[in-house]
Amino acid sequence: MRLKYLLVLSISIFALSSVGCKDDVVKPKDKPDPVPSFTIPTYADDYSSISSWANRNKWNLANVHDPSVAYYKGYYYMYGTDASYGNAAEGHGHFQGKRSTDLVNWQWVGGPFYEAPSWVADSLNAIRSRMGLGAIAKDNIIYGYWAPVVRRVNVGGQEILRMYYSIVIDNYIKTGKANTSANFDGSWTERAFIGMCESTDPAGAVWTDKGFVTCSSSDRGKNYSRSSLSNWDAYFYYNAIDPTYIVTPEGKHYLIHGSWHSGFALLQVDATTGKPLNTLGEPYANSASELTARYGVRIGTRTVSSRWQGSEAPEIIYKDGYYYLFMAYDGLDIPYNTRVVRSVNIEGPYLDITGRNFTNGSGDCYPIVTHPYKFNLSNGWVGISHCCIFQKENTNEWFYLSQGRLPANVGGNAYSNAIMMGHVRRIVWCPASPSEPDNLWPIALPERYAAVPDYGTITKDSLVGTWEHINLKYSYGIQDGASTLTLNTDGTMSGALTGNWSYDATKKQLTLGDVVVCVEREVDWEATPRCVTFVYAGIAKNQNATYWGKKTK
Repeated sequence: MRLKYLLVLSISIFALSSVGCKDDVVKPKDKPDPVPSFTIPTYADDYSSISSWANRNKWNLANVHDPSVAYYKGYYYMYGTDASYGNAAEGHGHFQGKRSTDLVNWQWVGGPFYEAPSWVADSLNAIRSRMGLGAIAKDNIIYGYWAPVVRRVNVGGQEILRMYYSIVIDNYIKTGKANTSANFDGSWTERAFIGMCESTDPAGAVWTDKGFVTCSSSDRGKNYSRSSLSNWDAYFYYNAIDPTYIVTPEGKHYLIHGSWHSGFALLQVDATTGKPLNTLGEPYANSASELTARYGVRIGTRTVSSRWQGSEAPEIIYKDGYYYLFMAYDGLDIPYNTRVVRSVNIEGPYLDITGRNFTNGSGDCYPIVTHPYKFNLSNGWVGISHCCIFQKENTNEWFYLSQGRLPANVGGNAYSNAIMMGHVRRIVWCPASPSEPDNLWPIALPERYAAVPDYGTITKDSLVGTWEHINLKYSYGIQDGASTLTLNTDGTMSGALTGNWSYDATKKQLTLGDVVVCVEREVDWEATPRCVTFVYAGIAKNQNATYWGKKTK
């Protein structure tokens, strides 16, 4: 478990009726019952001092990248890309895990395997042989281990964890040489593979590998040529990385995957075996229609004409009649941000909050679920995407989990952008506008989850005061900053927003002019010491923006 200096706070409802960690508002007249104590996390955002492999049991949410979570036998199990600050995890297995009972404190657990499964090289060279290419010696294959998805499924009456994982081959197609500029041979790099494994003992890191599921596929036959390293008109139509997995209400099982090339593929798999329901055939064809008939329907693309677009990492859930498809936009180091679209059918069309058609590639989609941001008195966070979305067991609470990176040169550390802290955030379901109270969309809260207990009604009086307001308006590679917003006792507001505000305590919905935001209690992670405050998140539908805020006094 991550090194912590625990601060246990016994907090009464009096303190939580106050704001921004201070006692500046009117308290309830009736004396409330005492509130049980709980622990506010105090672990540092900069974990570089404990980033070594020897300290892995102290990591907690350190070294998290491309996470996926499933609940199994009393624990939430998390697995992600084999990435770590200073490459501390390199050579120590792939898709290492963490587990937690409370979503706040996480223990390290082992992953499914320490070497690439033999089927990967065998499948690669079998395809190369059918393409008329020579085999790549197994010792010369460059592997990358990326972005697993894990789900609890029932197979034959037994609940198991099923994991789909990505293994990327970073060798050139033509000569099989390693992907370096010096080795460039006028071809694209080799394909990625998605495999599958299962476990009934994830705590013991006991997994049974089930082998090949699918791989990157092309609609250009065997024409894998590339004019130059600056040519991004990809050979592969589907890139077989970043899988997500869903069981529909009708009991059908689907795998969705894709990254940066032509979009996201929807592939039906057998419920029992987890393998494709239909025969895939060769991973190349002479047209997109011929290919997609076998390798999956394209359900979304950021730009229909692009073969190298900044969208990846699909994640799908089903809620209240809609399939919500989350995705990552842009480069992962700084600009990474999260969007969501939805459909009443698993195959689409997936539409954004304005009706823009993601399935047809009609352009950038909204709302923004997360974006690089910075509250005052902090460095803020960047690279916040490639999320998993999951429901807390036996509740109606939904959660967002992704990595968040520190900006460059924090604390004089030139490599601080490689610090990847796991960000668990509650999701609030927000009305698209005041006139659409039942048109709800998921937005992550601006502060990370700390398991703050429910202390009862949040009153209108308790919201009066000073807030830090952030407009998550899309700006490539730029952190959205905070400005001061004051909610006045007379129902007016000043500073970042002007006009009138109102509050529905039953729904915990705060209306700021013509935008509805959802209010919750969370921890102010930027405060010293960290403490409980009020936060909000909501959608400015007609502005293509998301509002985040926290109360400071």
